[in-house]
Amino acid sequence: MKNKILIVEDDKDTLFILDKLLSKNDFEVYTATNGQEALKLLEQEVIPDVIIADWTMPFMSGIELCNHIKKDERFKHVYFIILTARASLKDRVAGLDLGADDFLVKPVQNQELLARIRSGMRIHNLQNELKKIEHSKALIEMACTIGHKINNPLSSLVVSIKNIEDEMNAKNKNAFAEDFQIIAQSIERIKILINDLTHLQNPEIIDYTSENKMLKLE
Repeated sequence: MKNKILIVEDDKDTLFILDKLLSKNDFEVYTATNGQEALKLLEQEVIPDVIIADWTMPFMSGIELCNHIKKDERFKHVYFIILTARASLKDRVAGLDLGADDFLVKPVQNQELLARIRSGMRIHNLQNELKKIEHSKALIEMACTIGHKINNPLSSLVVSIKNIEDEMNAKNKNAFAEDFQIIAQSIERIKILINDLTHLQNPEIIDYTSENKMLKLE
């Protein structure tokens, strides 16, 4: 699967050159001419790995776009590179404070841009891996907690059913034998579920319906 890059640039010539360069280097490229167009693309579920945006653009600048998307949980890990003619330290600090990850001063050298993108990709992929690890850890802890909470009342239920059986005479036991068998089988299935929950190793979320997801258990 190709890595996705969104280029946000109001200069048509620069946009064309960057589009060709990145497409040639096997990236899936999306383009916008200002921050507002970029936001429309993002709302259409286009989630890039890297955004390259010019600082100065009409309607919404690259810095304004960066500030906007970094506040959104869906996009906060997108690596954001600002293209700018502003080389002062003050400008760079201001951009970094608003969430920009890197800066490139125009005119941009092709090889330097590609190197910065690859560096951004490595950081982006590492963040995603860390996010998956944290998500898996949370699922395992939740599953283990649920398993223990189910096990406690189940233990009480097993004891209660055993007491009922002990108190019944042989005639009644025979009359309810099938019911006790169904209860015993159900208890065994619950025990298997508890074991799966408390020993979950590699949690996986699967689509149950178009609107619902489920935790897959072995």
